[in-house]
Amino acid sequence: MSQRGTVLAVCTSERKGTPKRDVGRGELRVDWGLVGDAHAANWHRQVSLLAWESIEKMRAKGLNVRAGSFAENITTQGLELYTLPVGTRLRIGSALAEVTQIGKVCHDRCAIYYAAGDCVMPREGIFVKVLEPGEVKVGDAVEALGDQTAAGYSPRV
Repeated sequence: MSQRGTVLAVCTSERKGTPKRDVGRGELRVDWGLVGDAHAANWHRQVSLLAWESIEKMRAKGLNVRAGSFAENITTQGLELYTLPVGTRLRIGSALAEVTQIGKVCHDRCAIYYAAGDCVMPREGIFVKVLEPGEVKVGDAVEALGDQTAAGYSPRV
């Protein structure tokens, strides 16, 4: 399997619970995530990704949303992220990451959910941990390299 997409935005925020802003480039650090982002930590959801195609679904519902509106770190285009199995390795710019979770449980409804009655991040956002450090910037390739985990392991939420 080889699937490719492109980085459209690299987004950070100083606090959790706020939309992120596109900073254009960033450093992905092993056991941490995106340097300078409030969600970075040594855990399984170090970096979040959401495809522009998913954001477009919400725009079609009349929402004025952009890259970073869903608190994703990296916005991609051309790669159907939520179909990648947990364990898939991704080359993101010069860094290497591994998909650790597809979607997430939203315990509190966000402003997007209240405005549209729906939100794509809980279903179509993915989370990765950084395996090899590197730089990522707008225009870089995102390439799915394959599923590296044992068969049957899939902690979908």
